[in-house]
Amino acid sequence: MALDYTIIGQRLKKARTDKNMTQEKLAEQLDVSIAFLSRIERGNSHINLKRLTQICDILGVTEGFILNGASSKSVNYLSSEFSEVLNSVSPEKQKLIYKIAQVIKEEE
Repeated sequence: MALDYTIIGQRLKKARTDKNMTQEKLAEQLDVSIAFLSRIERGNSHINLKRLTQICDILGVTEGFILNGASSKSVNYLSSEFSEVLNSVSPEKQKLIYKIAQVIKEEE
């Protein structure tokens, strides 16, 4: 699966604006230029995992949320991904997935 840096940038920008933080302030804390941060938010520049972790720590979001839009703290964690999987398989496989999920649930 290839990373979509435009979506990653949009999520980073939203996390930044949700914290009422300017690009200037975030760039200062990261010790990078405003132009570099702007390119990341537009998806024009790739971001490595070390830098992503730094940004996530400052913004108080998880790397998982930035990379795939799901937060493990969310009530709906993986629900859309799970629905996509179910919708992409045959009814027979849906029944099998359901039975496996039931067995896992009963083990709790």
